[in-house]
Amino acid sequence: MRGGCSIRTIISPTSSTKYLYKKRFQKPLNLKNPESFNEKIQWLKLNTYNNNPTITQCADKYAVREFVKKMGCEELLIPLMGVYSDVNEIDWDSLPKKFVLKCNHGCGYNLICVDKEKLNIEKAKKTVSQWMKDDYWKHRAEINYKYIPKKITIEKFIDNNGKQIEDYKFYCFNGKVLYTMVCLERKEGHAKYYFFDRDWNLIPYSKDALKIDKNFKICKPQLLDKAIEYAEKLSAQFPFVRTDLYILDDKVYFGELTFTPAGGLDDDLLDGDKEMGKLIKLDL
Repeated sequence: MRGGCSIRTIISPTSSTKYLYKKRFQKPLNLKNPESFNEKIQWLKLNTYNNNPTITQCADKYAVREFVKKMGCEELLIPLMGVYSDVNEIDWDSLPKKFVLKCNHGCGYNLICVDKEKLNIEKAKKTVSQWMKDDYWKHRAEINYKYIPKKITIEKFIDNNGKQIEDYKFYCFNGKVLYTMVCLERKEGHAKYYFFDRDWNLIPYSKDALKIDKNFKICKPQLLDKAIEYAEKLSAQFPFVRTDLYILDDKVYFGELTFTPAGGLDDDLLDGDKEMGKLIKLDL
């Protein structure tokens, strides 16, 4: 399926987008008068985020660091240990026991090493080589990734005083954070997602939120307000972007900027698809 979609994307990103949307939602994509969140993400992808140098820079997991610095948020950046154009350039012996390896041109290209002694380096090299050959943008016609020069980065491993760090995804509309999505249990391989409003009330915008019991609770992070301040600063110039940050007990770190969550094919949003769609203002 990926191969077929890739060929379709090369020929016509719009045609590929319509095909993928109808396959996912069993209805045609409305690009003339988009209303839902997913529809508007698709419209932005094809009309605003394509061939835009700033969007390309910010979608690039490496180049975005310069944007973060430019916006006066350099203190958010996780220390970088190396940048490479080929996996064979990496001196694995010089790396510390713990580190995080990423490719910059898409999503899901992450290798988290917590003990180098247990890492199968040859297997890791093969995996990273495959990532570097993959043209991520073709899978879901996410043109914002198309022109990114492929790089491998290695970052310092961070944790929260020995605890797993949590991923907070801030949904920013014209530079205003209106929802925060918390991602839990990612390390265990079955991530669960929960949306909160600005007052930290749980919102039923995910299937996981409908399955909770009455005693379920996610505590508001102590540095949430500071993180929101950063997210709004970084998102100020965009009609929509999801600003992903890590909130530790005493520090906020930058994750990434995501312009097309789930490629505009998120079927887990429930009422959030309609309600968040109202918040994106398009220049039709």
